[in-house]
Amino acid sequence: MQIVYNKAMKIIGNDWDEVLSDVFTSKAYQDLRHFLDEAYKTKVIFPKAKDLYRALRLASYKDTKVVIFGQDPYHEIGQATGLAFSVDKGVKIPPSLINIYKEIKDEYGYDIPNTGDLTAWAKQGVLLLNTVLTVEEHKANSHKDIGWDMVTDTMIKALDQKEGPLVFILWGRNAKGKKVYLKNSKHLILEAAHPSPLSAYNGFFGCGHFKKTNAYLINNGLDPIDWSLH
Repeated sequence: MQIVYNKAMKIIGNDWDEVLSDVFTSKAYQDLRHFLDEAYKTKVIFPKAKDLYRALRLASYKDTKVVIFGQDPYHEIGQATGLAFSVDKGVKIPPSLINIYKEIKDEYGYDIPNTGDLTAWAKQGVLLLNTVLTVEEHKANSHKDIGWDMVTDTMIKALDQKEGPLVFILWGRNAKGKKVYLKNSKHLILEAAHPSPLSAYNGFFGCGHFKKTNAYLINNGLDPIDWSLH
């Protein structure tokens, strides 16, 4: 039986519920949820269902000031947490995140952290947003066409409409594809290659995005992000 969502229901638990209310009450979203309900019953899907909207719960619409786009969740056991690029404490740090840390070290001189948990960034207003929010085990991009764009594109358009300045960080082809929705000249858009080992040397290393982000935030009267994780 399909679940019917109405505007009184709280899916996220903060102002994202209002931003996404038309999506959550649509038939297309009910179809997506029905697909996911069946998938979680019959296959191994990441992240855990309770973490689907973790990025939004940690960084409310009002408090988001930086958006970092990922593609889809990590697809191996014990990795996906609902935050793009992040893994839980104690989990081996994935290669793309290691390269992110290397770039931060080059920009700021910070030691590379011994944890891949990026919760501290999220709590400072960094929305770690995968453009597709679920994946089947061992099958990268397997949920690319099940309807998540309806949700995440609505989020991106709503963020673009914010009055306050925002930084959008687009790494790699999939993330850059979302630039079409970014039309507000008040916001800063930063683009580079993906931090994956396959592409990091093609323009990610040396991009300076972390210092550029903080300079922009400071120039607009906002607190900079502490990228150190120490």
